[in-house]
Amino acid sequence: MQFEQIQFDCNEGVARVAFNLPDSLNSLTRQMLAEFDTVLDLCSREDSGIRCLLVTGNGRAFSAGMNLADPGGPELDLPDGGQILETVISPIMLRMRALDVPIVTALNGLVVGVSVGLALMGDIILAARSTYILQPFANVGLIPDGALTYLMPRLVGKARAFELAYFCDRLPAETALEWGLINAVHDDDALPDAAMSVARKLANGPTRLYGMTRRAIWQGYDNNFNDQLWLERNTQRDATRTKDSREAMRAFFQKRSPDFTGN
Repeated sequence: MQFEQIQFDCNEGVARVAFNLPDSLNSLTRQMLAEFDTVLDLCSREDSGIRCLLVTGNGRAFSAGMNLADPGGPELDLPDGGQILETVISPIMLRMRALDVPIVTALNGLVVGVSVGLALMGDIILAARSTYILQPFANVGLIPDGALTYLMPRLVGKARAFELAYFCDRLPAETALEWGLINAVHDDDALPDAAMSVARKLANGPTRLYGMTRRAIWQGYDNNFNDQLWLERNTQRDATRTKDSREAMRAFFQKRSPDFTGN
């Protein structure tokens, strides 16, 4: 599968996507996002063999955010900054949330604007030591988007969410780790191998059970306590009917490591 603005490869069950316009710090274009959406399509197919998605950026940035000069953007005299959210960004965020395979995001260099939302859709989020996260929306006359008004208060709390949105300060990787926004920080040259190691570990795990876990955790953001208990009850019923669940039980009683097939 050939792309122009992303780099894609798939090995050992890991689909790796790298935003690949390094000269523009991987600023997101409609074409780049359409290519990424094609990969999400592939990850959603049961016959793809994909059991984990790894997302990163080539060069000095994960992404500098939306390319405001991208052809097809809003006219300056009658701007509608919400149109691209409705037609491009929001559908991708919803697809990432609904994906049945785990997502690892490996953040290198700067992570800016709407790309912060894409980065935070990772189940496991790793960052290079030089990485910083930036929401510059207020400085360019916009509000946070890419689900950041939903994600940030839940991940770092109301006070910090307002602080990041209002003052547009850089959030260094080490601080993001301290705040619980990401999972780990690695030296810059060690990040690619560390991210691939995590992705391969997940790709060798119980993929269907990971998918059920993803849906349950995401739904937990919206459910009340009682509804979430019922969701867990019903999902656990489905989980115990999977082949990997039965294999894990056999392995437990036989005192061996399970051999997961993702089914």
